[in-house]
Amino acid sequence: MSTITQTDETIVPRLEAAAERVKRAHKAAAGVIFGQDQVIEQTLITILSGGHALLIGVPGLAKTLLVDTLGKVLGLDAKRIQFTPDLMPSDIIGSEVLEDNPGQRRSFRFIKGPIFTQLLMADEINRASPKTQSALLQAMQEHHVSVAGQRYDVPQPFHVLATQNPLEQEGTYPLPEAQLDRFLLQIDVTYPDFAAERRMLFATTGSEERRIEAVLNAGELMAIQRLVRQIPVPDKVVDAILRLVRSARPGTGANAETDRFVAWGPGPRASQALMLAVRAKALVEGRLAPSVDDVIALAEPVLKHRMALSFEARTKERLTLGSVISGLAKGLE
Repeated sequence: MSTITQTDETIVPRLEAAAERVKRAHKAAAGVIFGQDQVIEQTLITILSGGHALLIGVPGLAKTLLVDTLGKVLGLDAKRIQFTPDLMPSDIIGSEVLEDNPGQRRSFRFIKGPIFTQLLMADEINRASPKTQSALLQAMQEHHVSVAGQRYDVPQPFHVLATQNPLEQEGTYPLPEAQLDRFLLQIDVTYPDFAAERRMLFATTGSEERRIEAVLNAGELMAIQRLVRQIPVPDKVVDAILRLVRSARPGTGANAETDRFVAWGPGPRASQALMLAVRAKALVEGRLAPSVDDVIALAEPVLKHRMALSFEARTKERLTLGSVISGLAKGLE
């Protein structure tokens, strides 16, 4: 389908209203976090798609402030966990305690951990052990945790925004591929430009307190998330998604350079992530349907953490994942 059909016309006013609310949310967040418009947009795309994001950046680039700000703008309960080597799974999920009530039988009571929130910041997630990292897996994928055979649902909506510092990797535990694949996007947080950093200096070192406007609440956000899944995707965009993801898989004969330079490629979850992300990007930008340009723009954040370069690509050719993905995306133009 290339346009909104007659049966889809009822969705148009809802899309327009949702796009206006999302635009206000983006503007409210940008009024606090300077020079990171693309990061804010990609984080909103992740949340509107119902997914989780991995933010990569050096210290001091407002990653923690981003989570706190979006929690207030979107009307979500937000919590932060500082991941450290001695952090235990029970510190995230919670634990059972034995209660001894006079005149009654002893019983266990489950005390919920910080994972029971709507927007969770997993700060420096790679500094905790794999055992602790995996405590997030079930909740991220299935939206519930199991303790002593009992199921406990996390609040809805539920989103994890995890951060990693690309420096000082000594003593860290790289995330396994299975957990990386749980993240819808990998968002690279870069330095702000000169003008943005200048504005930030005046805004953050003065006496005026910055006010954050609450644009949405949890119920309204979930309604927009359902609406995102109803946005029609043209056949040419679907074909572009499939061509891109399949061309990134070595050993399939789809691309000769991929066979040389890619050790392992993205699975079907990458196609699903792109399908949702291009819809959300169209909504964020106030359009009624995604385009092939959206696929190209989101190729790197969707694929970067779902691929690995071969030894030849890293040593002999000095390639990066970004350059390989850009080359694959250019084939869609």
